[in-house]
Amino acid sequence: MTKQLSLTARLSLMFMLAVTGVLGAAGFFFFQLSQHHFDELDRHTLEDKLQASRQLLRGLDDLARFDALRPQLQALLGGHSDLAVRIVDAEGQVLFAASGAAYAAKPHAHGSVGADVQRVWRRRTAVIEVAGRPLSIELALDITTHKVFLNTLAGWLWGALVLCALLSGVLGWLLARSGLRPLREVTLVAASVSAKSLTERIPAESTPAELQQLVLAFNAMLARLEDAFVRLSNFSADIAHELRTPLSNLMTHTEVVLTRARSREDYQENLYSNLDELRRMARMIDDMLFLAKADNGLIIPEGQSIELHALCEKLLDFYQLTADERGIRFVLSGDARIQGDPAMLRRALSNLLSNALRYTPDGGTIELAIAAGEQGVSLSIGNPGVGISEQHVPRLFDRFYRVDPARREGSPSNAGLGLAITRSIIEAHHGEIQCSSRDGWTSFDILFRLAD
Repeated sequence: MTKQLSLTARLSLMFMLAVTGVLGAAGFFFFQLSQHHFDELDRHTLEDKLQASRQLLRGLDDLARFDALRPQLQALLGGHSDLAVRIVDAEGQVLFAASGAAYAAKPHAHGSVGADVQRVWRRRTAVIEVAGRPLSIELALDITTHKVFLNTLAGWLWGALVLCALLSGVLGWLLARSGLRPLREVTLVAASVSAKSLTERIPAESTPAELQQLVLAFNAMLARLEDAFVRLSNFSADIAHELRTPLSNLMTHTEVVLTRARSREDYQENLYSNLDELRRMARMIDDMLFLAKADNGLIIPEGQSIELHALCEKLLDFYQLTADERGIRFVLSGDARIQGDPAMLRRALSNLLSNALRYTPDGGTIELAIAAGEQGVSLSIGNPGVGISEQHVPRLFDRFYRVDPARREGSPSNAGLGLAITRSIIEAHHGEIQCSSRDGWTSFDILFRLAD
């Protein structure tokens, strides 16, 4: 498998390429500008000499008097060591020549003079009518020094580009390594995280703005893991605590029975007592298995059309006898339809109604209100009573949690899993459940959101 470049190497390489690209473009444009500047100087020099020569020759009305212009032409054209001039008539006879030795070989765009120096010339040719006869003016400017300077400049630019590329690579590596230090700190903290060090956090104040969101998300993940681990530890302790009581009862009853021989009725009574404890343990294990499936998304409700009013009426009929014994009255209002699993919803609402009956004083009224709104269908179950303290409300749906500090072991209906199962069922139906308790009135509000 091909080894991937590290992030530091990638950043330093990109930084080097960016710097090299910028400097290379700047050097190229500088070189082109210098070359254009020298080309313009050479053109102006040749054009000025040509225009001055035309002015002198146009004032000549007879070629026989050409010798009279030689001193002026010599002064105009012969004073430049890098300029070669020839004036030739129509028959090819050279009427005037300056720097003839350098130009004797008839230089072209890349001619050579001498054996040791490679020279470069720029030519300019024009034809002038003098006394009715055409004269050809040939100008050649030696631009060797310009070319040598440009070649030297190009070499220096290439050298500087290579040097800057190397320096930018090293500098980019140092900057990338320094800038990625907070990321290495995140890696070290992540590597050191264990079940005993979930309280560690990465300080977000000293991290760059680009990494603050990552650090905050990582710290939030650690907080969730810490909370989940604490809940799991408490859940394990609660399981051991809840199972210890029925097991102790079973062991005690069995040991008492085995101390001496007993009658058949005594054995049956103890077996029935053991059976009650075993049933309680079986219910508790079933509830814990249900919650474990819910946590892993394995609870998939059936998609049946349910009329909530009819479902609640059946549940109220089931609890009516218990309510009549205590003078408690049920009030059911509203109606709506939802899609869901009737058996699961019946179990969830049964848990809420049994809690309401347990804590409603004799002669009280339990209200059930159903309503359909823009967000979905709401169902509220409220009852009067002592109420629940604010410190307990956020944890009501935790497993094995009881508001009453006395755990009330031995009561099979109070294992502390009913509200946790209710929340799992409601969430499996894409709903939400909340509890509010104030002024002696406790209400559990359920919202079944509309499907997208």
